[in-house]
Amino acid sequence: MVEPGSDIIVPLANGEPPTLLDVLEEHESELAGVRIHQMHALVERPYIRGEFGDRLRHVSYFLSPATRNAYWAGGCDLVPSHFSEVPALLRSSTKLSLVIARSAPPDRHGFFSLGTNADYTASLIGNVPFFLEVDESMPRTYGDNQLHGSQVVGWCRGSRGLTGVPPAESSAEDRRIGELVAERIADESTLQVGIGSISSGVLEALKGHSHLGIHTELLSDGVMHLVESGVVTGAAKRLRRNKLVATFCLGSGRLYEWLNENAAVELLPVDWVNDPRVIGQEPRFVSVNSTTEVDLFGQCASETIGGRYWSGSGGQADFARGAMYSDGGQAFVVLRSVTHDGRSRIRSRLSEGSVVTTLKNTVDHVVTEWGVAELRGRSLAQRARALIGIAHPAVREELQAEALQLGLVR
Repeated sequence: MVEPGSDIIVPLANGEPPTLLDVLEEHESELAGVRIHQMHALVERPYIRGEFGDRLRHVSYFLSPATRNAYWAGGCDLVPSHFSEVPALLRSSTKLSLVIARSAPPDRHGFFSLGTNADYTASLIGNVPFFLEVDESMPRTYGDNQLHGSQVVGWCRGSRGLTGVPPAESSAEDRRIGELVAERIADESTLQVGIGSISSGVLEALKGHSHLGIHTELLSDGVMHLVESGVVTGAAKRLRRNKLVATFCLGSGRLYEWLNENAAVELLPVDWVNDPRVIGQEPRFVSVNSTTEVDLFGQCASETIGGRYWSGSGGQADFARGAMYSDGGQAFVVLRSVTHDGRSRIRSRLSEGSVVTTLKNTVDHVVTEWGVAELRGRSLAQRARALIGIAHPAVREELQAEALQLGLVR
């Protein structure tokens, strides 16, 4: 089914089918001009490193540890994109030849579930042929990630198991950031929170809240813990009331067990979940995302480190924009004030080569362990002063001098 020039679509993270990818690599000499399109690959493979030349090449929409070195070395390609727009990009710029994906076994009605994933692949169900790798370890989840056996052109069995990602341990700085964000979140708000140590700190700090809802890109262990403790109920949500909405799941083995046949969780296509126009319909929507650098204008560079590409845009701008449209919505960009080697993450200018992920006009709050800078509706001078105020105390005088030199403050 893989013809010359085919564009093959693979889900992100645990949705990737390792046995089917093995088969393509084993038969690479028979291929010509085949492209595999995927966000956030889990396993670094020879084809990702570019070892098969133009016969089989990887196209990434979000770099990961499995693709980062390959991209830097020129072995694969990177397409900049908002996560919400990936299905549309795939429709407009690829042939959509075939989707290969991992799934749970078919149920008694003949339906397969894409398990931990809906992402961009669920948007293609019914319009693109699917070839599945059935894995007993994949949880059966519900939502719009189901497809009937009649929609599948073939399937095989695999038994590699899912990759677990234990919750990141929060530092004292992360917990302080979490507290600063949590105290600004009202009960009955609906949340989008990512993964990582700062996100873990935010979720931990929400244990005293009630009737929170979840409408998020990524569902992680921290969300599961809030559901189990009764903090998250979804009772106050306007969209998909009483349901936890996500477009993919990534976490520990316990999370995957908890997801299995859990009807409270709905995995839905990313072009609905991440659509700012949908997000804006949910009142009191709160978005929390990490960044690597913020300049004194409020521009956030979240996909480069030291001017070098590290990840991708993902859904950060989707949710920051959606929160702006929400009645009572708030968006938080969070970061520690300094890097591991002591360099300030609040800078007068972004590092050379850095790219802007979230525009200054969209950024609402910026939070470090030193406080919260409220930027929406404030002048450039007010923004600069607020951001200097949450930088590490050791660099504030220097930043003030640089702000004067730039003409941001007088």
